[in-house]
Amino acid sequence: MIKKAWFELILSFLGILLLFFIAAPVAKLIFGVEPKVLIDTVKEEEVYSSILLTFSASLVATLISILLGVPLAYLLARKDFFGKSFVESLIDIPVIIPHTAAGIALLTVFGSRFFLGRFFSIFGIEFVGEFAGIVVAMMFVSMPFLVNEVKEGFRSIDVKLEKVARSLGSSPARTFFRVSLPLNFNHLISGSLMMWARGLSEFGAVIILAYHPMTASVLIYERFTSFGLKYSSPVAAIMVITSLIVFIFLTLINRKNSIEGREKENELD
Repeated sequence: MIKKAWFELILSFLGILLLFFIAAPVAKLIFGVEPKVLIDTVKEEEVYSSILLTFSASLVATLISILLGVPLAYLLARKDFFGKSFVESLIDIPVIIPHTAAGIALLTVFGSRFFLGRFFSIFGIEFVGEFAGIVVAMMFVSMPFLVNEVKEGFRSIDVKLEKVARSLGSSPARTFFRVSLPLNFNHLISGSLMMWARGLSEFGAVIILAYHPMTASVLIYERFTSFGLKYSSPVAAIMVITSLIVFIFLTLINRKNSIEGREKENELD
């Protein structure tokens, strides 16, 4: 009994150390800036424009990734095919490579002198130094979080439910949209939140592909290199506070939906 208590105490101590490691810098950043300075900073057009740009670009990147990533996640969860392991590894590449390298890689494809850049320029879409470039950079580095989470969600769904729907005359598309996707809704929301949050914090790929217009991360970097910690800290604190508020709000909504979903499943049982 004593050994168990000591073991749990050690585990708790190590866990507290990790929590302190995470919470201390964030708390110091937020509470280390005077409220008046925060208010004055957020009133600056450059600051609120960069924050709005960051949130909107990350949202657009997430929505496009849902459209493209959910079908891929379903295929990976339900089908076995030649090269499947390679495809799954390919999806994870953006997570493991340096994001500045990712930015260079994207520039060699979406730059105005390269094939995708030239192709989209026909339709008036430019990427270098444009909103579309920010979206592409955020998509590239954060899409794996969405695809992998949704894939695991589809794998957790009993295939028998889909087979029953098909046996009752439902088409593959109808089965997907009426059975598989609704049952995977919580994983879809979780994956979308993770991708959206990761997109908000992206810096390396964005600064290479689209330095201007400046996202919040790029603005923080520019103010730090130009004016130092005093002028970059308020912007960083505002971005952290805003991100935390929105993320906590969306997480609570997702948790509420999860509880309601489980209650409905219990009623059906």
